[in-house]
Amino acid sequence: LLRFHYQPGALQIGEKGQPVVELPGGPLNHHWTKNVVASRDGKKLYVTVGSNSNVGENGMDKEQGRAAIWEVDPASGQHRLYATGLRNPNGLAWEPHSGALWTAVNERDEIGSDLVPDYITSVQDGGFYGWPYSYYGQHVDTRVQPQNPQKVAQARVPDYAVGPHTASLGLAFAAPDALPPPFNQGALVGQHGSWNRKPHSGYKVIFVPFNAAGKPSGQPVDLLTGFVDGSGNAMGRPVGVTNDGRGGVLVADDVGNVVWRISRLH
Repeated sequence: LLRFHYQPGALQIGEKGQPVVELPGGPLNHHWTKNVVASRDGKKLYVTVGSNSNVGENGMDKEQGRAAIWEVDPASGQHRLYATGLRNPNGLAWEPHSGALWTAVNERDEIGSDLVPDYITSVQDGGFYGWPYSYYGQHVDTRVQPQNPQKVAQARVPDYAVGPHTASLGLAFAAPDALPPPFNQGALVGQHGSWNRKPHSGYKVIFVPFNAAGKPSGQPVDLLTGFVDGSGNAMGRPVGVTNDGRGGVLVADDVGNVVWRISRLH
């Protein structure tokens, strides 16, 4: 995790980054994508670190500090594991009503087109979410040996499934005055799309409605689609999603190599 000096209004970074904390990495570095979000008061940072394998097949010694969200004190560099058992967490965002930290997680592969669902979930301090021993709570993955029944018993059930192999990477909560109803209270999820599923899943941005208590309250609704052509070719793949602070939503697309903007019709 690096700190860069930023001058407001600058369009490029001209200085070398200064290390804040070392994160788990190579030489084997299976899930290398990471995300970071600051706490509301700016005193702590939360950083995602994906697993180094699908289900621990490279050895659990390669998973130290991984499949987790870290809490980092940027002033001192001190850090700790905030939540674990998250195979590949990516998007991070604060739910505006409850104040809870939420994440989007890519689950495991190679047990069929319909397992395991990726998910978004609130993140409990100290919570364990099953990987690699179990999925979606306490559904045991028998491929993992040796098993760990004690860890399985601790596994928390995620809050909301967003489809198998959707590769949900981006997560943001809608600004209340940006998009029209129903897209003004809930989560925006960027789905990069499946690489190993028939038929394809993901390749879109979905909206998950939330209630005033800060919990999901209905079925997902497609917000941005059309990234796959009639022959099944990906013309684009959504990644990050964020509010632009000017009444719109920005979506990074790493196949189209563009940033899309979603806004109201005027």
